[in-house]
Amino acid sequence: MSRIDLLRRLDPEELRRLEPETPIETVPKGALIASPHDGRHRLYLIKAGSVRLYKLTAGGKELTVDLLGAGHIFGEIGTFTTGSDNLYAEARETSVICSIDKARFDRLIGEHPQLALHFIEIVSNRLKEVEEMMERMAYGSVRQRLLFLLGKLTDKYGTALPAEANGGGEPGWVRLDVGLTHQELAAMAGSIRETVTDALNALAADGIVSKEGLRKPLRVHRERLRAAMEEG
Repeated sequence: MSRIDLLRRLDPEELRRLEPETPIETVPKGALIASPHDGRHRLYLIKAGSVRLYKLTAGGKELTVDLLGAGHIFGEIGTFTTGSDNLYAEARETSVICSIDKARFDRLIGEHPQLALHFIEIVSNRLKEVEEMMERMAYGSVRQRLLFLLGKLTDKYGTALPAEANGGGEPGWVRLDVGLTHQELAAMAGSIRETVTDALNALAADGIVSKEGLRKPLRVHRERLRAAMEEG
């Protein structure tokens, strides 16, 4: 439970008291955890695995809004929302999910007021990120949207690689510890797979991304990525 970002500020004894009150469920890959129509007002906490948040367009197309890993939260309880209350949540892999209802959440916040401030901070960052992505999708090119997306994925899932792990010993590379197909990247960037593949090839030619082979993690050069984002 201590891996959950919202609860990291509780001491071990408080976490032990909380665990019986937060049901834990193992969700298989591809299963729907929450939707705008199920009427379950709960806060979900990812203990292990990963979850995809997506919305349906007017034409019925799935638009991936965010990918969440261990420690992240989603859902909504009353007036508290993580900005995902109108989204679908699907397990990207077999995941362990904790959930908490409004009564228990209210009691938790009442006993630990500092968690309310931390919760607001998490929600504010999430909404700011989603708003920025929507703005870029509306006005930015596919390259700009892809650069922004890779930047956010690097912040969330990036692992810095030692210079010797890269060909030629070049520093600055980060491995994305999240498996993403070109189709998934396209869904998040609001484009199609072929266009995103072409954009990734162009970024690879610019030395911004690299990939060792099929089903291998994508690598991003953080400094070049930032420079490319500033160029627009």
